Amino acid sequence: MGRFLVRLIVDILISAAAIGLTALVLPGVHVQPFSWTTLLLLGVVIGVIDGFIRPVVSILSLPITILTLGIFQLVINALMLYLASFVIPAFKIDSFLWALLGGIVLGIIHAILEGIFGRIGKEPRKA
Repeated sequence: MGRFLVRLIVDILISAAAIGLTALVLPGVHVQPFSWTTLLLLGVVIGVIDGFIRPVVSILSLPITILTLGIFQLVINALMLYLASFVIPAFKIDSFLWALLGGIVLGIIHAILEGIFGRIGKEPRKA
């Protein structure tokens, strides 16, 4: 239970930092007020969306994803980010194009942060 809780907190912090950095980089993605509380709430909401809604949408859109050789996943990322902007009033995205670009930038930043901090709370490797 302890490792799970630590891992959950680390995942939320990574998501919050990635969203904050994305909002700082892209002028079409806004977080108002820009505070850790808002970013942590966004991290939780995006985590729930990614955990429950994205898998269903991904399975339903599998044929078009295969036809586009996976590029349609970028559209799904944008839709999930856009959905988060409807759920959280403090998070605004100017247009679908900004959501698409935001999904790409958020994915890159999240992957970098996960690579740096992702081992916190995980089982140590056994040789």
